[in-house]
Amino acid sequence: GFVLLYQATILDSRYAARQALLREDQAEPGPGTRLRFTASAYCRGEITASGVAVRTGIAAADPDLLPTGSVVQIEKLGPKYDGVYTVMDTGPVVKGRRIDVYMWNCDEAVKFGLRRVQLFVLRLGWNPRNSGPTLLDKLMPWRERKAPPAVRVPPRSPGTELPQFPAAR
Repeated sequence: GFVLLYQATILDSRYAARQALLREDQAEPGPGTRLRFTASAYCRGEITASGVAVRTGIAAADPDLLPTGSVVQIEKLGPKYDGVYTVMDTGPVVKGRRIDVYMWNCDEAVKFGLRRVQLFVLRLGWNPRNSGPTLLDKLMPWRERKAPPAVRVPPRSPGTELPQFPAAR
């Protein structure tokens, strides 16, 4: 006779959901990654850390995770606020997996509170702290521009001051 053995592993949907959430909590930000963040709102200020004026669609984030210029899609903020945001600001309380969205109305920002959100990284910005000499710079050191020599102004000897004229009226 014939004996056939077969084994199948079926995952519980709750187990699979927990695994997906765990990946979202531990994943490194990068284009195409889905992450879980805590969102808050702010309303004060006129100019962001990047130098642009604040407006709807701008967010503040930890530059070590989401550098300035990063573009993210945020879900679970609520129907009024879900959408695409550009990270153009930082802040003293915006550390780790926290994102702060700008709102024009301060009452709305206070009512917003803290919310657990899903964030989808569309594009990662540029962190100037992560840049350094490239391979080309090392291979071709002549590409670096040298600063022009400083112009020396000889000190004036006593008695050679220029005459002072009265101001025109």
